[in-house]
Amino acid sequence: MRFTAKVLILIGLYFIGYSGYHIWKSKQMQDDALQHAKEMITDDSDMNRSSFDPQVGDAIGVLGLPRLDESLPIIEGVDEEDLAKGVGHYKGTALPSEQGQIVLSGHRDTVFRRLGELEIGDELEIKMPYGQFKYIIEKTEIVGADDLTVVRPDYNEDELLTVTTCYPFRYVGDAPDRYIIYAKRTN
Repeated sequence: MRFTAKVLILIGLYFIGYSGYHIWKSKQMQDDALQHAKEMITDDSDMNRSSFDPQVGDAIGVLGLPRLDESLPIIEGVDEEDLAKGVGHYKGTALPSEQGQIVLSGHRDTVFRRLGELEIGDELEIKMPYGQFKYIIEKTEIVGADDLTVVRPDYNEDELLTVTTCYPFRYVGDAPDRYIIYAKRTN
Protein backbone atom coordinates (compact mmCIF):
# COMPACT_ATOMS: atom_id res chain seq x y z
CA MET A 1 0.00 0.00 0.00
CA ARG A 2 2.83 2.42 0.85
CA PHE A 3 4.58 1.66 -2.41
CA THR A 4 1.40 2.41 -4.38
CA ALA A 5 0.90 5.67 -2.50
CA LYS A 6 4.50 6.75 -3.22
CA VAL A 7 4.12 5.88 -6.91
CA LEU A 8 0.89 7.89 -7.13
CA ILE A 9 2.53 10.85 -5.41
CA LEU A 10 5.46 10.70 -7.82
CA ILE A 11 3.12 10.53 -10.81
CA GLY A 12 1.20 13.54 -9.47
CA LEU A 13 4.42 15.49 -8.94
CA TYR A 14 5.52 14.63 -12.48
CA PHE A 15 2.28 16.00 -13.96
CA ILE A 16 2.48 19.15 -11.84
CA GLY A 17 6.09 19.70 -12.91
CA TYR A 18 5.29 18.98 -16.56
CA SER A 19 2.36 21.43 -16.54
CA GLY A 20 4.40 24.06 -14.71
CA TYR A 21 7.19 23.78 -17.26
CA HIS A 22 4.78 24.26 -20.17
CA ILE A 23 3.17 27.28 -18.52
CA TRP A 24 6.61 28.79 -17.91
CA LYS A 25 7.78 28.02 -21.48
CA SER A 26 4.62 29.54 -22.98
CA LYS A 27 5.09 32.69 -20.88
CA GLN A 28 8.73 32.94 -22.03
CA MET A 29 7.71 32.58 -25.69
CA GLN A 30 5.06 35.30 -25.26
CA ASP A 31 7.52 37.62 -23.53
CA ASP A 32 10.10 37.08 -26.29
CA ALA A 33 7.50 37.71 -29.02
CA LEU A 34 6.26 40.86 -27.25
CA GLN A 35 9.81 42.19 -26.93
CA HIS A 36 10.46 41.50 -30.61
CA ALA A 37 7.18 43.16 -31.65
CA LYS A 38 7.93 46.25 -29.55
CA GLU A 39 11.41 46.53 -31.07
CA MET A 40 9.99 46.16 -34.57
CA ILE A 41 7.42 48.89 -33.93
CA THR A 42 10.14 51.23 -32.67
CA ASP A 43 12.78 50.30 -35.25
CA ASP A 44 10.53 50.34 -38.32
CA SER A 45 8.37 53.31 -37.43
CA ASP A 46 8.85 54.79 -40.90
CA MET A 47 7.48 51.68 -42.65
CA ASN A 48 4.29 51.98 -44.69
CA ARG A 49 1.53 49.40 -45.07
CA SER A 50 2.36 48.54 -48.68
CA SER A 51 5.89 47.39 -47.77
CA PHE A 52 4.72 45.34 -44.78
CA ASP A 53 4.63 41.64 -45.73
CA PRO A 54 4.52 39.41 -42.63
CA GLN A 55 5.26 35.69 -42.81
CA VAL A 56 3.51 33.03 -40.74
CA GLY A 57 5.15 32.82 -37.32
CA ASP A 58 6.41 36.44 -37.33
CA ALA A 59 5.62 38.84 -34.51
CA ILE A 60 3.81 41.62 -36.40
CA GLY A 61 2.45 44.00 -33.77
CA VAL A 62 1.07 44.56 -30.29
CA LEU A 63 -2.54 44.33 -29.10
CA GLY A 64 -3.17 46.68 -26.20
CA LEU A 65 -6.04 46.13 -23.77
CA PRO A 66 -5.95 49.39 -21.75
CA ARG A 67 -8.77 48.42 -19.35
CA LEU A 68 -6.78 45.32 -18.36
CA ASP A 69 -3.39 47.08 -18.55
CA GLU A 70 -2.10 44.37 -20.91
CA SER A 71 0.04 44.38 -24.04
CA LEU A 72 0.04 41.17 -26.07
CA PRO A 73 2.17 40.20 -29.06
CA ILE A 74 0.34 39.66 -32.36
CA ILE A 75 1.72 36.75 -34.37
CA GLU A 76 0.97 36.10 -38.05
CA GLY A 77 -0.91 32.78 -38.15
CA VAL A 78 -3.19 30.79 -35.91
CA ASP A 79 -1.52 27.38 -35.74
CA GLU A 80 -0.84 25.97 -32.29
CA GLU A 81 2.81 27.06 -32.56
CA ASP A 82 1.76 30.64 -33.40
CA LEU A 83 -0.84 30.84 -30.61
CA ALA A 84 1.75 29.62 -28.10
CA LYS A 85 3.63 32.89 -28.74
CA GLY A 86 0.69 35.28 -28.51
CA VAL A 87 -2.45 36.46 -30.27
CA GLY A 88 -2.77 35.01 -33.76
CA HIS A 89 -3.77 37.02 -36.85
CA TYR A 90 -5.75 35.00 -39.38
CA LYS A 91 -3.71 35.26 -42.57
CA GLY A 92 -5.98 36.28 -45.40
CA THR A 93 -8.00 38.70 -43.29
CA ALA A 94 -7.26 42.42 -43.30
CA LEU A 95 -4.54 44.18 -41.37
CA PRO A 96 -5.06 47.53 -39.62
CA SER A 97 -5.54 50.41 -42.10
CA GLU A 98 -7.10 48.08 -44.68
CA GLN A 99 -10.79 48.01 -45.40
CA GLY A 100 -12.25 44.69 -44.23
CA GLN A 101 -12.28 42.36 -41.27
CA ILE A 102 -9.21 41.88 -39.06
CA VAL A 103 -9.44 38.59 -37.15
CA LEU A 104 -7.31 37.96 -34.06
CA SER A 105 -7.53 34.81 -31.98
CA GLY A 106 -5.91 33.58 -28.78
CA HIS A 107 -6.13 30.94 -26.10
CA ARG A 108 -8.47 31.66 -23.20
CA ASP A 109 -6.04 30.13 -20.71
CA THR A 110 -2.97 32.12 -21.81
CA VAL A 111 -3.13 35.51 -23.56
CA PHE A 112 -6.90 35.99 -23.24
CA ARG A 113 -7.29 34.82 -19.65
CA ARG A 114 -9.03 38.10 -18.69
CA LEU A 115 -10.81 38.88 -21.99
CA GLY A 116 -14.23 38.40 -20.39
CA GLU A 117 -13.59 41.47 -18.21
CA LEU A 118 -13.82 43.77 -21.23
CA GLU A 119 -17.11 45.58 -21.81
CA ILE A 120 -18.97 47.32 -24.63
CA GLY A 121 -17.32 50.73 -25.12
CA ASP A 122 -13.85 49.60 -24.01
CA GLU A 123 -10.92 50.50 -26.23
CA LEU A 124 -8.53 48.11 -27.98
CA GLU A 125 -5.26 49.34 -29.48
CA ILE A 126 -3.17 47.79 -32.21
CA LYS A 127 0.39 48.98 -32.78
CA MET A 128 2.00 47.97 -36.05
CA PRO A 129 5.33 49.00 -37.59
CA TYR A 130 3.37 51.34 -39.87
CA GLY A 131 1.04 52.97 -37.32
CA GLN A 132 -1.19 52.83 -34.26
CA PHE A 133 -4.91 52.09 -34.46
CA LYS A 134 -7.73 52.33 -31.91
CA TYR A 135 -10.96 50.37 -31.83
CA ILE A 136 -14.06 50.53 -29.61
CA ILE A 137 -15.90 47.36 -28.63
CA GLU A 138 -19.42 47.52 -30.07
CA LYS A 139 -20.70 43.98 -29.59
CA THR A 140 -19.87 40.60 -28.07
CA GLU A 141 -21.44 37.22 -28.72
CA ILE A 142 -21.02 33.56 -27.93
CA VAL A 143 -21.20 31.07 -30.79
CA GLY A 144 -20.65 27.34 -31.15
CA ALA A 145 -17.10 26.12 -31.71
CA ASP A 146 -18.03 24.96 -35.21
CA ASP A 147 -19.57 28.31 -36.24
CA LEU A 148 -17.22 29.69 -38.87
CA THR A 149 -19.51 32.55 -39.91
CA VAL A 150 -17.65 35.00 -37.65
CA VAL A 151 -14.69 34.95 -40.06
CA ARG A 152 -15.88 36.71 -43.21
CA PRO A 153 -13.08 37.04 -45.77
CA ASP A 154 -15.49 38.77 -48.14
CA TYR A 155 -16.33 41.51 -45.59
CA ASN A 156 -15.49 44.75 -47.40
CA GLU A 157 -17.21 47.42 -45.37
CA ASP A 158 -15.44 49.63 -42.84
CA GLU A 159 -12.56 48.21 -40.88
CA LEU A 160 -13.84 45.67 -38.32
CA LEU A 161 -11.69 44.08 -35.61
CA THR A 162 -12.93 40.64 -34.57
CA VAL A 163 -11.29 39.00 -31.54
CA THR A 164 -12.03 35.34 -30.78
CA THR A 165 -11.25 32.89 -28.01
CA CYS A 166 -12.67 29.70 -26.55
CA TYR A 167 -15.56 29.85 -24.10
CA PRO A 168 -16.43 29.31 -21.24
CA PHE A 169 -13.27 30.92 -19.92
CA ARG A 170 -12.78 28.52 -16.99
CA TYR A 171 -13.72 25.38 -18.93
CA VAL A 172 -11.34 22.42 -18.63
CA GLY A 173 -10.64 20.71 -21.95
CA ASP A 174 -11.86 21.59 -25.43
CA ALA A 175 -14.40 24.35 -24.93
CA PRO A 176 -17.74 23.94 -26.73
CA ASP A 177 -18.17 27.62 -27.66
CA ARG A 178 -16.31 30.72 -28.83
CA TYR A 179 -16.43 34.21 -27.33
CA ILE A 180 -16.36 36.91 -30.00
CA ILE A 181 -15.66 40.64 -29.67
CA TYR A 182 -16.45 43.06 -32.50
CA ALA A 183 -14.80 46.48 -32.46
CA LYS A 184 -14.90 49.40 -34.90
CA ARG A 185 -11.95 51.64 -35.67
CA THR A 186 -12.07 55.13 -34.14
CA ASN A 187 -9.00 56.85 -35.64
